[in-house]
Amino acid sequence: MTDALLPTGFTVVIPARMASSRLPNKPLADIAGLPMVVRVAQRALLSKARHVVVAADDERIVQACQAHGIQALLTRQDHVSGSDRLAEACELLKLADDAVVVNVQGDEPLIHPVLINDVADLLMQRPEASMSTAAHAIALLEEFTNPNVVKVVLDARQMALYFSRAPIPWWRDGQAPGGFKGLPSPAPLRHVGIYGYRAGFLRLFPRLPPAPVETMESLEQLRAMWHGHRIAVHITDEAPGPGVDTPEDLDRVRALLAA
Repeated sequence: MTDALLPTGFTVVIPARMASSRLPNKPLADIAGLPMVVRVAQRALLSKARHVVVAADDERIVQACQAHGIQALLTRQDHVSGSDRLAEACELLKLADDAVVVNVQGDEPLIHPVLINDVADLLMQRPEASMSTAAHAIALLEEFTNPNVVKVVLDARQMALYFSRAPIPWWRDGQAPGGFKGLPSPAPLRHVGIYGYRAGFLRLFPRLPPAPVETMESLEQLRAMWHGHRIAVHITDEAPGPGVDTPEDLDRVRALLAA
């Protein structure tokens, strides 16, 4: 991407909540002397975002962010999803409906700033899309068959056709005893959990009824597609850095930063 195409004027919002069954108080977990959510915000500040804001459900997160010069908002604790929290943040920030908002997950302390730029830029270039996101080629068969790895299939214009935990596209001729004989070609795509939205769509999204496929797959983005909204997908050459969901993940990220 050239400098002339780099997005300007978008806002990064980082939802952060204390309740995590696998890693209590996750946003405040120490990573090389800083709370994890601060690490995430510092990475986002290296992007072209005009504003970087943490949307927190606990005053302790707000205080930790402010102590390190990171803007933070206190949002309600009863939100059922990160997109609901983002919608409230749009209201608190008084963002115009056409403002672009990038949702950076609060457990991605190694996220690449260029990826944030690319997701924002894609949405700005694709007015027919309500959302943008990212994906990268899968290189390992175990990732293709892992239900915890979300896959996406695209159309000719790099719009999402479907997201699934199942191995898609299904390789009909690739069967072998016990499973697939390898990866299909071209390589299937792994979805990367970063999203761009227009603020007006974020305000609408929590009011859309959940979709049956969303409930079955436990993938919130399928609600948008079920209601007819398009999702543009940026293909990145690099797999994102590891996120933090468990104590083991936290140890791995700490080791990477220490190295």
